[in-house]
Amino acid sequence: MAEVDHWNNEKERLVLLTENSLLVFKYDFILLYCEQIQRIHLNYVDRISQGSFNFPKRSLLKREGEGVRVFWDRQREPSFVSKWNPFAVDFPYVTFTHHPVRTINDTFAALSDIHKFSEQLKDAAEKAHIKKPVPGKANGVLALNQPVYIEAYVGAMSFLGNQNKLGYCMARGNVGF
Repeated sequence: MAEVDHWNNEKERLVLLTENSLLVFKYDFILLYCEQIQRIHLNYVDRISQGSFNFPKRSLLKREGEGVRVFWDRQREPSFVSKWNPFAVDFPYVTFTHHPVRTINDTFAALSDIHKFSEQLKDAAEKAHIKKPVPGKANGVLALNQPVYIEAYVGAMSFLGNQNKLGYCMARGNVGF
């Protein structure tokens, strides 16, 4: 799948759904090693939003298509500093969209189908809430069909990065990144 961050930067991610966790890997397919792992406990997932991407009225760079946003901490909103820091990773949500080469074959299309992923994630999170409820928190998953809002206005860096596929592991001449 592809992850879309809060500045509309698209990054290739390997996403695994287990019985208790959602694992998001930044995997280098050129050098064959894992650069980063993010583990999201499914019993903390409280909301899954699925729909087309939506941007502020005056945004200069918009994105077509649809995505899935997974929220896991309803009580915590991103700080002002985090919202304006393009390198911030402390957001209580993650946003996914289709991988750009999903149409290469039927197997890959099935693996990167965000609608199916959203349904499977909701079912797994509900089971995790029943199996291991979080004390002091309303346990359950709210599934919403609504636009996925990305608060990005100018987007010059995301335009350059997304057009050149800088968030994907590819061979680029003699260099791979």
